[in-house]
This record gives sequence, structure tokens and C-alpha cells, in this order.
Amino acid sequence: MANAKELRKQIGSIKNTQKITSAMEMVAASKMRKAQERMSRGRPYSDHIREVISHVAKASPEYRHQFMIEREVKRIGYIVVTTDKGLCGGLNINLLKATIKNIKTWVDQDVEVDLCLIGNKGAQFFRSYGGNVVAASSHISESPAIEDLIGSIKVMLNSFEAGNIDKIYQANNIFVNTMNQSPTIKQLVPLDAQDEGEERHCWDYIYEPDARQLIEGLVTRYIESQVYQAVVENVACEQAAKMIAMKSATDNAGDLVDELQLIMNNARQAAITQELSEIVSGAAAV
Repeated sequence: MANAKELRKQIGSIKNTQKITSAMEMVAASKMRKAQERMSRGRPYSDHIREVISHVAKASPEYRHQFMIEREVKRIGYIVVTTDKGLCGGLNINLLKATIKNIKTWVDQDVEVDLCLIGNKGAQFFRSYGGNVVAASSHISESPAIEDLIGSIKVMLNSFEAGNIDKIYQANNIFVNTMNQSPTIKQLVPLDAQDEGEERHCWDYIYEPDARQLIEGLVTRYIESQVYQAVVENVACEQAAKMIAMKSATDNAGDLVDELQLIMNNARQAAITQELSEIVSGAAAV
């Protein structure tokens, strides 16, 4: 059994760690509120442009963009959004597990896969796991800008336009609530017209100056907005997961301190009892 001095040193070390995790929990809570506000501001635009794209994809305009046309799948791409930093529980690993499972279904069909990675943790994972990484963005700030993402997005879209990729999927975490962040994988290109499952009707639009110019701009803006919203939501997920992880670490440190305190008290009591026994034994011998 460790002596009292060693136990006091260990308890002091754990208490210092507890102070750090408690401070990190409060910082994450503050950042999460700001990230949630940013995410909430972007959702209306993201949802509405998805609705417009759904109408356009279901309609039969005079011009159909190639991002709306299904073709035989020989190669697919994944845009995977992860965090740059750790200490956020199983947020990244749950997403990466879901992504690998989805990729495997295509690999089993002899379909090749290209990867566009946004976030340092995804890059670290696929560096060891393996995969054909064609684009990567890391060190995205907590207030991401679309300019930081356009380069990686453009690589995937250009590859699709050139016929090198036949589908593009987006893998990211969705912020449900503070306690729940759900990994999701959805088809980004070709445009999926099944998002509005409850929609009873759809309509086409009058295009001016012409359908080609407007649809090309709208489709590009839609894809950029979906990836940007995924990154913004991922930031909110990261801070929420980090807050929960740091709270759990703080609570666990408190439990460990209580256990060590009990062990130290028992050891001290045993030492006192032994000393009293020695004194009594000595007195009896005299």
C-alpha cells in the first residue's frame, strides 16, 4: 500500500488536472453557444436552397446540369468533415466508422474511392488507414469562412465534371442537441431529389436570362452551402462533445480523489492503530 506522502502527492496532481478539465469545460460551453448561433443562422439558407434544388432536380427544365444526371458508378468521392483537435470523445471515431462502413459497400462492388478531407483528425486517420486523398483542408478556425473550403470542394467538383468521379458523398456530424451529435452520410452529387419526401407537388421556374447560366450558379452555390453548413455544424458538435468529455473527466477526477482520500485515511488509521498496539505491547512487556 502506498504511503501517505505518495497518496497526498497523487491527490494533488489529480486535483490540478481536475482544475484544467473544469476550465476547458467552461471554455467549450462558451464556444458552443457561439457555434450554435452561427449554425442556426446558416440553417434557414441551407434548408431553403435545398428545397429549391429539389424542385429543379424533379422538374424538366430546358437545360439539365450534369450535376443532375445519374451515370454508371465506377469511382466515387467522399467529402469527410472532422475536427482539427481532439478531446471531444467519440465524435470523430463514430463518423469515421460510419464512413468506412459506407466506403466498404462500394469497394466490395469494385468501385474506386477518392477522398476530400476537411479537418486534421480525418487526415491523420486516413494517413494510417490508407486511401486515395485528392484534397485536404485543415486548421479551419472556429469561425470558418467559405473561402477556406472552396479549394477542396472545387477539386472534387472538377473531377466530377471531367468524368473521373461519378458520385460525391458528404460525411459529417449533425448537431441534434448538446448530448447528441449524429454522424450522417448523404449524396451530394448528382443532386438527390428525394430530400423532400413529404412534398406533394413541385414546380419549375421561369429562367432569365437563361436556364443554363442560372442553374449552373445555383447548383454550385448549393454544393458550397451544404459543405459550409456541414463544417459549421461540425464546429458546434465539436464544442458540445468537448464540453461533455471535459465534464466527464472532471467528475471522474473527483471520484478518483475521493477514492484516494479514503485509501489515505484507511492507511493513516492503520498506521495509528499499529503504533498504539506497539505502545500497549511495550507497556505490557514492562
